[in-house]
Amino acid sequence: MNRHARQMILPEVGAEGQARLARAYLVIVGAGGLGSPALMYLAGAGIGRLTVVDPDRVEATNLHRQPIHAGREGWGKAHSAASFIAALDPRVEVQALPEALTPANAPALVAGADLVLDCADSFAVSYTLSDACLAAGVPLISASALGLSGYCGGFCASAPSLRALFPDLPDRAASCATAGILGPVVGMLGAMQAQMALAVLLGLAPSPMGQLVTLGPGLRWGGFRFDTAPEPASGLRFIATSQIAPGDLVVDLRDEAAQTVTPGALRALPPALPPGRLVIACRSGLRAWRAAQTLSHPDIVLLATGD
Repeated sequence: MNRHARQMILPEVGAEGQARLARAYLVIVGAGGLGSPALMYLAGAGIGRLTVVDPDRVEATNLHRQPIHAGREGWGKAHSAASFIAALDPRVEVQALPEALTPANAPALVAGADLVLDCADSFAVSYTLSDACLAAGVPLISASALGLSGYCGGFCASAPSLRALFPDLPDRAASCATAGILGPVVGMLGAMQAQMALAVLLGLAPSPMGQLVTLGPGLRWGGFRFDTAPEPASGLRFIATSQIAPGDLVVDLRDEAAQTVTPGALRALPPALPPGRLVIACRSGLRAWRAAQTLSHPDIVLLATGD
Protein backbone atom coordinates (compact mmCIF):
# COMPACT_ATOMS: atom_id res chain seq x y z
CA MET A 1 0.00 0.00 0.00
CA ASN A 2 1.14 3.53 -0.74
CA ARG A 3 2.69 4.97 2.43
CA HIS A 4 0.78 8.19 1.81
CA ALA A 5 -2.58 6.49 1.30
CA ARG A 6 -4.14 7.85 4.49
CA GLN A 7 -3.52 11.47 3.54
CA MET A 8 -4.35 10.89 -0.12
CA ILE A 9 -7.88 9.87 0.96
CA LEU A 10 -8.40 13.50 1.93
CA PRO A 11 -10.15 15.44 -0.85
CA GLU A 12 -7.77 18.32 -0.08
CA VAL A 13 -4.82 16.11 -1.07
CA GLY A 14 -5.63 13.28 -3.48
CA ALA A 15 -3.23 12.07 -6.12
CA GLU A 16 -2.73 15.54 -7.57
CA GLY A 17 -1.87 17.07 -4.20
CA GLN A 18 0.49 14.22 -3.39
CA ALA A 19 2.27 14.75 -6.69
CA ARG A 20 2.57 18.45 -5.83
CA LEU A 21 4.22 17.59 -2.50
CA ALA A 22 6.60 15.19 -4.24
CA ARG A 23 7.73 18.01 -6.56
CA ALA A 24 8.24 20.52 -3.75
CA TYR A 25 11.62 21.80 -2.60
CA LEU A 26 11.85 23.15 0.96
CA VAL A 27 14.68 24.74 2.91
CA ILE A 28 14.56 24.14 6.67
CA VAL A 29 16.84 26.34 8.77
CA GLY A 30 17.38 24.69 12.14
CA ALA A 31 17.11 20.99 13.03
CA GLY A 32 16.53 21.46 16.76
CA GLY A 33 13.37 21.60 18.84
CA LEU A 34 11.22 23.19 16.13
CA GLY A 35 12.97 21.51 13.21
CA SER A 36 12.68 17.99 14.63
CA PRO A 37 8.87 17.66 14.38
CA ALA A 38 8.70 19.84 11.28
CA LEU A 39 11.19 17.65 9.42
CA MET A 40 9.57 14.45 10.64
CA TYR A 41 6.11 15.38 9.39
CA LEU A 42 7.25 17.00 6.16
CA ALA A 43 9.37 14.01 5.19
CA GLY A 44 6.56 11.72 6.27
CA ALA A 45 4.14 13.63 4.05
CA GLY A 46 6.32 12.95 1.01
CA ILE A 47 8.01 16.29 0.34
CA GLY A 48 10.33 15.56 -2.57
CA ARG A 49 13.44 17.54 -1.65
CA LEU A 50 14.70 19.08 1.57
CA THR A 51 17.76 21.13 2.48
CA VAL A 52 18.56 21.16 6.19
CA VAL A 53 20.73 24.03 7.43
CA ASP A 54 22.21 23.77 10.94
CA PRO A 55 25.80 24.26 12.19
CA ASP A 56 25.29 22.71 15.65
CA ARG A 57 26.03 19.27 17.05
CA VAL A 58 23.68 16.96 18.93
CA GLU A 59 24.05 17.14 22.72
CA ALA A 60 22.38 15.08 25.44
CA THR A 61 20.52 18.19 26.66
CA ASN A 62 18.85 18.47 23.24
CA LEU A 63 17.20 15.08 23.21
CA HIS A 64 14.17 15.79 25.42
CA ARG A 65 12.83 18.03 22.66
CA GLN A 66 14.73 16.80 19.59
CA PRO A 67 13.90 13.07 19.38
CA ILE A 68 14.95 12.64 15.75
CA HIS A 69 18.58 12.80 16.96
CA ALA A 70 18.31 9.92 19.46
CA GLY A 71 21.43 7.75 19.43
CA ARG A 72 23.49 10.27 17.48
CA GLU A 73 25.08 12.46 20.15
CA GLY A 74 28.08 14.29 18.75
CA TRP A 75 26.76 14.21 15.19
CA GLY A 76 26.16 17.43 13.31
CA LYS A 77 22.44 18.11 13.50
CA ALA A 78 22.07 18.60 9.76
CA HIS A 79 23.60 15.20 8.99
CA SER A 80 21.72 13.56 11.87
CA ALA A 81 18.45 14.91 10.49
CA ALA A 82 19.35 13.65 7.02
CA SER A 83 20.05 10.19 8.47
CA PHE A 84 16.67 10.16 10.24
CA ILE A 85 14.84 11.17 7.06
CA ALA A 86 16.67 8.54 4.99
CA ALA A 87 15.49 5.88 7.43
CA LEU A 88 11.93 7.24 7.45
CA ASP A 89 11.61 7.51 3.66
CA PRO A 90 14.66 6.97 1.43
CA ARG A 91 12.76 8.47 -1.51
CA VAL A 92 12.99 11.94 0.04
CA GLU A 93 16.09 13.71 -1.27
CA VAL A 94 17.94 15.48 1.54
CA GLN A 95 20.89 17.87 1.46
CA ALA A 96 22.61 18.49 4.80
CA LEU A 97 24.34 21.86 5.18
CA PRO A 98 26.28 22.05 8.49
CA GLU A 99 26.68 25.81 8.37
CA ALA A 100 25.11 28.89 9.91
CA LEU A 101 22.46 30.87 8.05
CA THR A 102 23.88 34.36 7.46
CA PRO A 103 22.97 37.41 5.39
CA ALA A 104 25.76 36.34 3.01
CA ASN A 105 24.41 32.87 2.16
CA ALA A 106 20.67 33.40 2.73
CA PRO A 107 19.78 34.73 -0.77
CA ALA A 108 21.35 31.73 -2.52
CA LEU A 109 19.77 29.24 -0.10
CA VAL A 110 16.31 30.77 -0.54
CA ALA A 111 16.57 31.00 -4.34
CA GLY A 112 14.68 28.19 -6.02
CA ALA A 113 12.87 27.03 -2.88
CA ASP A 114 9.10 26.61 -2.95
CA LEU A 115 8.94 27.40 0.77
CA VAL A 116 11.32 28.10 3.66
CA LEU A 117 10.91 27.10 7.31
CA ASP A 118 12.57 29.20 9.99
CA CYS A 119 13.19 26.74 12.84
CA ALA A 120 16.36 28.38 14.16
CA ASP A 121 14.63 30.29 16.98
CA SER A 122 17.05 33.22 16.58
CA PHE A 123 15.66 36.66 15.81
CA ALA A 124 18.78 37.56 13.78
CA VAL A 125 18.19 34.48 11.60
CA SER A 126 14.44 35.18 11.45
CA TYR A 127 14.90 38.75 10.20
CA THR A 128 17.62 37.65 7.77
CA LEU A 129 15.40 34.93 6.33
CA SER A 130 12.42 37.27 6.15
CA ASP A 131 14.45 39.84 4.21
CA ALA A 132 15.71 37.17 1.79
CA CYS A 133 12.28 35.56 1.32
CA LEU A 134 10.56 38.92 0.82
CA ALA A 135 13.08 39.83 -1.89
CA ALA A 136 12.71 36.45 -3.59
CA GLY A 137 8.92 36.16 -3.21
CA VAL A 138 9.24 32.87 -1.31
CA PRO A 139 6.79 31.92 1.48
CA LEU A 140 8.34 31.76 4.96
CA ILE A 141 6.89 29.80 7.87
CA SER A 142 8.57 31.13 11.00
CA ALA A 143 8.16 30.00 14.61
CA SER A 144 9.65 30.80 17.97
CA ALA A 145 9.29 29.13 21.37
CA LEU A 146 10.52 29.82 24.88
CA GLY A 147 9.43 28.43 28.22
CA LEU A 148 5.74 27.60 27.85
CA SER A 149 4.92 30.03 25.03
CA GLY A 150 5.55 30.65 21.38
CA TYR A 151 4.12 31.52 17.98
CA CYS A 152 4.01 30.30 14.40
CA GLY A 153 3.13 32.34 11.32
CA GLY A 154 3.17 32.60 7.54
CA PHE A 155 5.21 35.50 6.14
CA CYS A 156 6.43 36.99 2.84
CA ALA A 157 5.36 36.04 -0.70
CA SER A 158 1.60 36.80 -0.58
CA ALA A 159 1.79 38.00 3.05
CA PRO A 160 3.56 40.81 4.91
CA SER A 161 7.09 40.15 6.15
CA LEU A 162 8.23 39.44 9.68
CA ARG A 163 9.36 43.06 9.94
CA ALA A 164 5.83 44.24 9.16
CA LEU A 165 4.44 42.33 12.13
CA PHE A 166 7.44 42.68 14.46
CA PRO A 167 9.21 45.96 13.58
CA ASP A 168 11.25 45.85 16.80
CA LEU A 169 13.27 43.20 18.59
CA PRO A 170 12.24 41.82 22.02
CA ASP A 171 13.23 43.57 25.24
CA ARG A 172 15.65 40.84 26.28
CA ALA A 173 17.68 38.09 24.69
CA ALA A 174 16.79 34.70 26.12
CA SER A 175 17.24 31.18 24.82
CA CYS A 176 16.18 27.67 25.70
CA ALA A 177 19.57 27.25 27.40
CA THR A 178 19.01 30.25 29.69
CA ALA A 179 15.22 30.39 30.12
CA GLY A 180 14.29 26.71 29.66
CA ILE A 181 11.75 24.96 27.44
CA LEU A 182 9.33 22.05 27.66
CA GLY A 183 9.67 19.60 24.79
CA PRO A 184 5.97 19.47 23.85
CA VAL A 185 5.87 23.26 23.44
CA VAL A 186 8.38 23.25 20.57
CA GLY A 187 6.87 19.97 19.40
CA MET A 188 3.43 21.54 18.94
CA LEU A 189 4.80 24.64 17.24
CA GLY A 190 7.15 22.67 14.98
CA ALA A 191 4.23 20.44 13.97
CA MET A 192 2.23 23.62 13.31
CA GLN A 193 5.00 24.79 10.97
CA ALA A 194 4.75 21.53 9.04
CA GLN A 195 0.96 21.84 8.83
CA MET A 196 1.18 25.44 7.61
CA ALA A 197 3.79 24.45 5.03
CA LEU A 198 1.63 21.61 3.71
CA ALA A 199 -1.39 23.93 3.57
CA VAL A 200 0.58 26.43 1.46
CA LEU A 201 1.90 23.76 -0.90
CA LEU A 202 -1.56 22.20 -1.31
CA GLY A 203 -3.26 25.57 -1.75
CA LEU A 204 -5.66 25.04 1.14
CA ALA A 205 -8.08 27.80 2.12
CA PRO A 206 -7.99 29.87 4.18
CA SER A 207 -4.28 30.26 3.57
CA PRO A 208 -1.94 30.29 6.58
CA MET A 209 -0.02 33.08 4.88
CA GLY A 210 -0.70 36.25 6.84
CA GLN A 211 -1.84 34.27 9.88
CA LEU A 212 -0.17 34.14 13.30
CA VAL A 213 -0.95 31.35 15.77
CA THR A 214 0.10 31.86 19.39
CA LEU A 215 0.54 29.43 22.28
CA GLY A 216 0.58 30.74 25.84
CA PRO A 217 1.00 29.20 29.31
CA GLY A 218 -1.89 26.97 30.31
CA LEU A 219 -2.29 25.73 26.71
CA ARG A 220 -3.98 28.96 25.66
CA TRP A 221 -4.13 29.03 21.88
CA GLY A 222 -4.80 32.30 20.11
CA GLY A 223 -3.84 34.25 17.03
CA PHE A 224 -4.92 36.71 14.40
CA ARG A 225 -4.49 37.62 10.74
CA PHE A 226 -2.10 40.38 9.66
CA ASP A 227 -2.72 40.47 5.89
CA THR A 228 -2.85 44.28 5.83
CA ALA A 229 0.18 45.00 8.03
CA PRO A 230 2.25 47.65 6.18
CA GLU A 231 5.88 47.00 5.35
CA PRO A 232 8.19 49.39 7.25
CA ALA A 233 9.74 52.10 5.13
CA SER A 234 13.16 51.25 6.53
CA GLY A 235 14.72 49.01 9.12
CA LEU A 236 18.06 47.95 10.52
CA ARG A 237 19.60 45.17 8.44
CA PHE A 238 21.99 42.40 9.43
CA ILE A 239 25.20 41.61 7.57
CA ALA A 240 27.70 38.76 7.84
CA THR A 241 31.29 39.14 9.01
CA SER A 242 32.42 38.49 5.44
CA GLN A 243 30.40 41.51 4.31
CA ILE A 244 32.35 44.01 6.42
CA ALA A 245 33.91 46.39 3.92
CA PRO A 246 37.12 48.44 4.04
CA GLY A 247 36.30 51.81 5.51
CA ASP A 248 33.49 50.51 7.74
CA LEU A 249 33.62 51.66 11.34
CA VAL A 250 33.09 48.49 13.38
CA VAL A 251 31.98 48.60 17.01
CA ASP A 252 31.99 45.25 18.83
CA LEU A 253 29.83 45.42 21.98
CA ARG A 254 30.73 41.90 23.18
CA ASP A 255 32.49 42.48 26.50
CA GLU A 256 32.60 38.69 26.88
CA ALA A 257 34.67 38.18 23.72
CA ALA A 258 38.46 38.11 24.03
CA GLN A 259 38.92 39.28 20.44
CA THR A 260 36.89 41.73 18.41
CA VAL A 261 34.95 40.54 15.39
CA THR A 262 37.51 42.19 13.10
CA PRO A 263 40.94 43.72 13.78
CA GLY A 264 40.71 47.37 14.70
CA ALA A 265 37.09 47.22 15.84
CA LEU A 266 36.17 49.51 18.72
CA ARG A 267 34.76 48.20 21.98
CA ALA A 268 32.33 51.10 22.48
CA LEU A 269 30.61 53.74 20.42
CA PRO A 270 32.85 56.84 20.05
CA PRO A 271 31.57 60.25 21.17
CA ALA A 272 31.39 61.42 17.55
CA LEU A 273 30.68 59.19 14.57
CA PRO A 274 32.55 59.85 11.31
CA PRO A 275 30.74 59.62 7.97
CA GLY A 276 30.50 56.21 6.32
CA ARG A 277 28.91 52.92 7.28
CA LEU A 278 28.71 51.94 10.93
CA VAL A 279 28.71 48.22 11.80
CA ILE A 280 27.53 47.39 15.33
CA ALA A 281 28.20 43.82 16.46
CA CYS A 282 27.12 41.68 19.41
CA ARG A 283 26.36 38.01 20.04
CA SER A 284 22.61 37.92 19.40
CA GLY A 285 22.06 41.22 17.64
CA LEU A 286 19.93 42.64 20.45
CA ARG A 287 22.56 44.89 22.06
CA ALA A 288 23.56 46.14 18.62
CA TRP A 289 19.90 46.83 17.75
CA ARG A 290 19.33 48.76 20.98
CA ALA A 291 22.52 50.78 20.52
CA ALA A 292 21.54 51.67 16.95
CA GLN A 293 18.15 52.93 18.15
CA THR A 294 19.91 55.67 20.14
CA LEU A 295 21.82 57.02 17.11
CA SER A 296 20.87 59.31 14.27
CA HIS A 297 23.62 58.02 11.98
CA PRO A 298 22.25 57.51 8.44
CA ASP A 299 24.07 54.27 7.59
CA ILE A 300 24.01 51.55 10.27
CA VAL A 301 24.05 47.78 9.86
CA LEU A 302 24.05 45.06 12.51
CA LEU A 303 26.12 41.93 12.94
CA ALA A 304 25.07 38.98 15.13
CA THR A 305 28.16 36.87 15.77
CA GLY A 306 26.43 33.95 17.48
CA ASP A 307 28.01 31.92 20.27
